[in-house]
Amino acid sequence: MSQDAGQLAQLIDHTLVRPDATLDDLFVVCEDAKKYGFSSVVVNGCHVIRAQEILKGTLVKVCAVAGFPLGANTTTVKIVEAMEAMKNGASEIDFVINIGLVKSGRFDAVEVEIKNIIAMTPKKVHKVILETGRLTQDEIIRLCEIAMRSGAEFVKTSTGFGPRGATVDDVRLIKTVVGSVCRIKASGGIRNLAELTSLVEAGAERIGTSAGPTIMEEYYRLQ
Repeated sequence: MSQDAGQLAQLIDHTLVRPDATLDDLFVVCEDAKKYGFSSVVVNGCHVIRAQEILKGTLVKVCAVAGFPLGANTTTVKIVEAMEAMKNGASEIDFVINIGLVKSGRFDAVEVEIKNIIAMTPKKVHKVILETGRLTQDEIIRLCEIAMRSGAEFVKTSTGFGPRGATVDDVRLIKTVVGSVCRIKASGGIRNLAELTSLVEAGAERIGTSAGPTIMEEYYRLQ
């Protein structure tokens, strides 16, 4: 991977979605995002307004999660959550699919849900979270096809709360399906520059991690 510091930082969605995250934690994460020039700060819906206020006047975007981390909400709840985040200033929405419906073979219902969430939050970047650690290869392939048909900008591997995070094999599989139609966000358990690099080389174009500053400092030490 050949990246300068600015390009590396723009790969990173700096993430704070812990349920016990404080307002002080939010401030630190946003200040770090401004310092390093990360692509976005990813937060739970309750923090969108404050994150937007802290990041005002910068190029760092606010990304909100919806249906997070289980994906088991009703479609209406996910839509309202996404719309509220949009109203409060989020530029990007990362939302979790209904894994139980996938396991029930109800791909038609999953597709309807994804399309409705995207339709009700227009002109935003949408990342469809699959939770690959709970899925078979065939399920991943079918969900990638649905994401493409639905107009999602990204397929995202994981929440970071599932049985495992992103793997190189996950990203390669997704890439074989989506090609250049959708971009790929790898997330979950990415803690260092080597892990980030391997996922980017496999095809990821965005990396979700809470270790953004650590990764950037590692990069600077190697220069």
